[in-house]
Amino acid sequence: MSTEHASITSFRDELTRRGGTGDVVILPDSAHTAALAAVALGCEVGAIANSLLFDSDGEPVLILTSGAHRVDTKAVAERIGVARLKRADPDFVRRHTGQVIGGVSPLDHPAPVRTWIDPWLRQHDVVWAAAGHPAAVFSSTYDELLSMTGAVEVQVD
Repeated sequence: MSTEHASITSFRDELTRRGGTGDVVILPDSAHTAALAAVALGCEVGAIANSLLFDSDGEPVLILTSGAHRVDTKAVAERIGVARLKRADPDFVRRHTGQVIGGVSPLDHPAPVRTWIDPWLRQHDVVWAAAGHPAAVFSSTYDELLSMTGAVEVQVD
């Protein structure tokens, strides 16, 4: 009997369905930020792809950004053609992704979420993103993330 959290199992199934080739890794509980995850994985913080969900007047917007960057919400809103982006509250995140803040993956949401990606991530041969749970991440490549998510590039800072 598996003791893996249901959200990780669901993510694994979706990753396989979309042709993902990366490995799912369970991190120590102490790796709850991009910087700590990078230390645990032995990579640069810039290779961590944070999946940040924003609320754009009730519509979810997912930004995959390098752990080395902060999202300038005003500039990004202008670049993607929405009135504004505000940080989503936990209920909004759960409703639109089926996941919790800190574990939001770029995949496996109840319905498609418009997604943009920070081109800075292209600098890394391997990028790491959340795998549906705060303690789980998966490896991928920039091109694979683009293919699996249908993301559009946007400068985030």
